[in-house]
Amino acid sequence: MPPIIDAHVHVWTDDRQRYPRAAGERDYEPASFTPEQLFVHSKPAGVTKIVLIQMSFYRFDNSYLLDMMRAHPGVFGGVGIVDSNGPDPALAMKKLAEQGVRGFRIVSGGADWLASDGMRSMWRTGAATQLAMCALAKPDAFASLDRMCAQFPETPVVIDHFGRVGIDGTIRDAEIRQLCALARHRHVKVKASAFYALGRKKAPYRDLGEMFRKVFETFGPRRIMWASDCPFQVMGGHQYAPSIDFIRQMKPLSAEDREWLLGRTAEATFFA
Repeated sequence: MPPIIDAHVHVWTDDRQRYPRAAGERDYEPASFTPEQLFVHSKPAGVTKIVLIQMSFYRFDNSYLLDMMRAHPGVFGGVGIVDSNGPDPALAMKKLAEQGVRGFRIVSGGADWLASDGMRSMWRTGAATQLAMCALAKPDAFASLDRMCAQFPETPVVIDHFGRVGIDGTIRDAEIRQLCALARHRHVKVKASAFYALGRKKAPYRDLGEMFRKVFETFGPRRIMWASDCPFQVMGGHQYAPSIDFIRQMKPLSAEDREWLLGRTAEATFFA
């Protein structure tokens, strides 16, 4: 049976002496979310592999992510963070890639968030090494992503959480169309994730069904991957299982479609 892969999870520890947090970063609840705490939710759901996303408050210190990958070989893939304004972001990417990292988180902010020389170096390196640019972006950043994808057509790109369409509670057709327009770039993929944060923000998340169907019709199963966005998916009264059930129960997906959505797309992107 193909593996079920959760393509987006954050982990952190309350051991701040060994793994200090960057100055000025805000705290998140819970106080810790370690792999052991994660497995309480993921293992009963049949999840066998997980992509760890560098937690924001560690910034460019990927130590905890890397240590957890080493502590659980074959279980965790990794998406790190490097400083695009640092002296050599391309070299930083390659060093993390040597340790199993297969993607790099970039976060939208302002019209020129992709305009720096360092960011262009990262995208150029992504194209040469097939390391993914993993974009946490809202719809107002889709146009700049589109331009960057056109400039670097061989760079793998993964858009987190449906591009956060519906994060304000309203799912707009125009924003779905903007997201789907990015499918013209053949190396762009989308995470069907963070259901707890989109639309009505209430399980079983049926109000997200039409958006999912339009994205699925445009990108296809080999360019969409399911993810939970834990621990946030299991906070505030939300549960882990309904996030997977959304994909399992969506019609008219075939068994093969679900295999790609629930594991094979993520495996090809982050574990190959």
